Amino acid sequence: MPRRFPVRRVLVAVGICCALAYGSGIVWLVANETRIVFQGGRPLGDARPAAPFELIDLPREDGLRQIAFRMSHAGADLQRPWVLYLHGNASTIGSRQNVSRAEHLRALGLNVLAVEYRGYGGLDGVPTEHAVTTDARSGYEYLRMRIHAPPERIVVYGWSLGSAVAVNLASTVPEAALILEGAPASIVAIGQREYPYVPVRLLMRNPFDSILKIDRVQAPILFLHSPEDTVVPIEEGRRLFDAAREPKTFVEVKGGHIYSSDSDTAVFYGAIREFLTRVHLLL
Repeated sequence: MPRRFPVRRVLVAVGICCALAYGSGIVWLVANETRIVFQGGRPLGDARPAAPFELIDLPREDGLRQIAFRMSHAGADLQRPWVLYLHGNASTIGSRQNVSRAEHLRALGLNVLAVEYRGYGGLDGVPTEHAVTTDARSGYEYLRMRIHAPPERIVVYGWSLGSAVAVNLASTVPEAALILEGAPASIVAIGQREYPYVPVRLLMRNPFDSILKIDRVQAPILFLHSPEDTVVPIEEGRRLFDAAREPKTFVEVKGGHIYSSDSDTAVFYGAIREFLTRVHLLL
């Protein structure tokens, strides 16, 4: 008499294997969240501004070392508006794209302070949402306490992940204006789309839910976003824009997530100049 094929046992075994694989995938995502979201651990890099600059150490109460590029005009020009520049993941203040943006902002007639995060540029520490927001605040406090820049002369600028850091900061301190480039409405929402079968919102420790905080920003906001952006889709920027208070401006630029400031330079920096002129920060 032929033996029956143990279908039930096979199904149970397959189910167990699937559950183990699913569980292993979740464990891997949780364990690698910091690497996926921040992509830190990079050296500072060799790029440096061609314009006069200083590599400074920012004073910190916790004793951790933090660095920044300070690009200021001489003498009385220190009274010009200051841009607190916050970069995205997978880069440092010494990356070419960040240096280029800082130089262009200075060329508009602005002073620039480009802040590095812990875990980046050879600095100690592990980046988290709270940690990098604290690092951004250190830059803000440096401008307020050491440079004596009043809030009405400080512009907070964030690119990509840095835009989420910028929203975190700008929603809790006064500033003259906020500029967001390639800004996600919510990084946890992007993660949920990337991993639709995983409860990302329940597991993610660094959600960067800018859309829940943007309405606390009292300053005028400029949004720069490219329709060709495949990293942070423009729909994310539009969602964030819709949730923000007036006055606000949304400008579409060409070039995708990384290269819009290079490939659409006139529109990109023209929009920044027009915006800052309109809010009386540039003549």
